[in-house]
Amino acid sequence: MSIRSVPGRTDHVVVVGAGFAGLSAALHLCGRGRRVTVVERHPWPGGRAGRRDVDGYRIDTGPTVLTMPDLIDEVFAAVGENLSQRLELLPVAPAYRAMFADGGRIDVHTAAEQMAAAVREFAGPTQEAGYRRLRDWLERLYRTEFDGFIAANFDSPLNLLNGRLAKLVALGGFRRWDTMVKRHISDPRLRRVFTFQSLYAGVAPQHALAVYAVIAYMDTISGVFFPRGGVRALPDALAAAAADAGVQFRYGSTVTALERVGGRITAVRTDRDERIACDAVVLTTELTQTYELLGRRPRRLFPLRAAPSAVVLHVGCRAAPSASAHHTILFGEQWDQTFTDIIRDGRLMTDPSLLVTRPTATDPRLAPDGRDLLYVLAPAPNLTGGGIDWSRIGDSYARSLLDVVADRLDPGVHDGAQLLHVDTPADWARQGMTAGTPFALAHTFAQTGPFRPANTVRGIDNAVLAGSSTLPGVGVPTTLISGRLAADRVTGAAPAITTLDLKARSR
Repeated sequence: MSIRSVPGRTDHVVVVGAGFAGLSAALHLCGRGRRVTVVERHPWPGGRAGRRDVDGYRIDTGPTVLTMPDLIDEVFAAVGENLSQRLELLPVAPAYRAMFADGGRIDVHTAAEQMAAAVREFAGPTQEAGYRRLRDWLERLYRTEFDGFIAANFDSPLNLLNGRLAKLVALGGFRRWDTMVKRHISDPRLRRVFTFQSLYAGVAPQHALAVYAVIAYMDTISGVFFPRGGVRALPDALAAAAADAGVQFRYGSTVTALERVGGRITAVRTDRDERIACDAVVLTTELTQTYELLGRRPRRLFPLRAAPSAVVLHVGCRAAPSASAHHTILFGEQWDQTFTDIIRDGRLMTDPSLLVTRPTATDPRLAPDGRDLLYVLAPAPNLTGGGIDWSRIGDSYARSLLDVVADRLDPGVHDGAQLLHVDTPADWARQGMTAGTPFALAHTFAQTGPFRPANTVRGIDNAVLAGSSTLPGVGVPTTLISGRLAADRVTGAAPAITTLDLKARSR
């Protein structure tokens, strides 16, 4: 399928933003012979994958779950490198530990036989057989939708009218995520393991499209990984590879204006009185800021809907037992009510469910000797969904979440605990994130695939968008893909890098 690309010269491209989408775009464009300049407002790369150092703790303030290492390797391969040359990516095993209000727990393994045995022990042989069928369905779903739906540009919804769409429909991809999982697994606790990821998509599992169950494939089959040095090590490595390949970086510079002649952007201006002439521009800024810079408004029948937000606290505490998992999901008894609370009613969870990440389980150097670093994520309403005064309740709510961790996971977490940093929806908003959510736009049907805000701009020939709010969507793998799709818009689609290519380059 041919796609619309930038007409005219594209010799010099300015990429605005050094998050995962911007770094991916820069590496792909550089590998295709373009001169690339990246302008980033922070002193370092990473974007939403932020960082903060406090009292010897090295904190990642953004994503903590990394999946699909082949997609990371593809970005390095764009300039002839491979992931292992730049980064040590460690497997997380188990991928998750799920703990339930009734005292039950199950470790989530990515190896089929290991996970089947865990399911049999947790819920019996009938559920084990259902897990095997579910795994097969998730694998078929991923193979069917990846190239033609996730990793593809769309010029219009008509681009979906192909053989892959028929296969997706036949697989139930446009039915409800929870409905499709129920076909295979009846145990309600076990179903949560394969549907909680809908929170990342910003939609309750009983309302989310089953095409987004591919996130469960990424988590529970492809595997979960963690870079030595923390998640920040990944954007650092991508930026280093880009710089060595010839990409120029302007850190500490905020883009304030775009110069335009007719239908083309001719230069980017920054708050440091820089004028950077360009032939094309890739914008990875927040969508509202992007449209302000472009002097455009999206043409949509319905207003864009932001995803739910989160409260995230970073805690330094005494070292936990070595058997503690890297990622633990603490499911509340009223799991379904969680979505009603935060999405429909715009209020705090009445029965909190939390993701507790212990990065020091994999890399102890992220905390001082004898100490652990915890990342506690609590889903919360975004700023359009409720009238919560975060300046008033933020600190007390953070302490209450720590009480939940102590009650359900580690009674000793309060011993010498340091609350190092807290981010609430109000804090995300101060960082420029729309509606105070780090999860961008919800993946509703009207904001999926060709219906998501496009990565091209009406009336401007040489501006391309990338990042969480455009296609394919939210998450580290998808934003890396977004950068490659933006590069394709500039240069035309490049030949795909195959798994054999990646393996050859790693030798």
